[in-house]
Amino acid sequence: MKRVVVTGLGVIAPLGNNVDCFWNNIVAGKSGAIPITKFDTTLFKTKFACEVQDFDPKLYLDSAEIKRSDLFTQYSLYSATMAIEDAGISVNVYSPFEIGVIWGTGQGGLTTFENEVKEYVKNDYTPRFNPFLVPKMIPNIASGMIAIKHGFMGINYCAVSACATSNTVIMDAFNYIRLGKAKAIVAGGSEAPILETSIGGFNAMKAMSTNNENYKEASRPYDINRDGFVIGEGGGALVLEEYESAKKRGAKIYCEIVGAAMTSDAYHITSPLPEGEGASYGMRLALEEAQLLPAQVDYLNPHATSTPVGDLCEIKAIQTVFGDNLSNLSISATKSMTGHLLGGAGAIEAIISIKAITDDVIPPTININNLDPHIPKEMHIVQNQAIQKKVNVAMSNSFGFGGHNAIVVFKKV
Repeated sequence: MKRVVVTGLGVIAPLGNNVDCFWNNIVAGKSGAIPITKFDTTLFKTKFACEVQDFDPKLYLDSAEIKRSDLFTQYSLYSATMAIEDAGISVNVYSPFEIGVIWGTGQGGLTTFENEVKEYVKNDYTPRFNPFLVPKMIPNIASGMIAIKHGFMGINYCAVSACATSNTVIMDAFNYIRLGKAKAIVAGGSEAPILETSIGGFNAMKAMSTNNENYKEASRPYDINRDGFVIGEGGGALVLEEYESAKKRGAKIYCEIVGAAMTSDAYHITSPLPEGEGASYGMRLALEEAQLLPAQVDYLNPHATSTPVGDLCEIKAIQTVFGDNLSNLSISATKSMTGHLLGGAGAIEAIISIKAITDDVIPPTININNLDPHIPKEMHIVQNQAIQKKVNVAMSNSFGFGGHNAIVVFKKV
């Protein structure tokens, strides 16, 4: 099996439109929550979200790409192009058939779909649809357009596993490169879910926070008063590359991917297993593949969305895996700052995990005023302020509706 490293990063997120800005705001413990500007929230229970600010697609997209793409695809192209430039890969470095693209999204082109349906109803159900409706809406168009833009002719598809999507994508890319099926793969995820459809749907499920008066502190994983997640938008991209090839061309190497795993809860369409058995087994599989012991993991970026049930199920899974090593493990739930990007969450959290390794910094979990008493006292939750710590190994968890669990392990080279 070949070794796999990360050589490029790109991000467009609520706290920054490039990696440096994003990471600096994460370390500073800033909240990305603002009142929703994308539609009138008067009749909605939740009136805030973590929106991308000052997005200018023209920095990385031409006018034709903008016209023919949904917002989630624009986030894909933007972050992927940034990562590709950061890595310095192109069809001049490898054969076009040796570079692939695997992308992920939970909802795909829902912005386009919602707008087209509104127009259909507004026009008395006259079937006058945009000719770009289908290509703008389908989830796989993001990986296709990234490949078209850069001429990458290798492995290309879209993965969908709800909020576990991005980690699923990273695992797939990792495995293809290990097997010698590609020299490099652009992997990531994006989402543009701040819409009436999404907000209304999640409100109906009672999954989202309705703390409209104190929205900056509404995303509060592990706080006893958490009342649901805060939705976010954006995308993140990683360039994964075969180690020897990257080394030979003198590439900048951020870290190595050493383990990844997926499991299924096979339990409920939206709720995790109460004791976190699926998540804990997945974490163990990822560590086994990485040939690491739980005691060797320095940092864990958990799924931790700020829901009353989900946070504690994952805590139980972490207890099961790390046991007596809990005090050595630093945990920070960064959705407290970014909100929950659904299918794009794992991608930006992978970037956070990688930057924790390169900078030896653990970012904080913000908004913890009263730690849930069900969380073990020996568990080290990094609260409200970043800390300096040597980070050799970082694990990132992502879980999704349908019972999907996806875990990725990164290691300092």
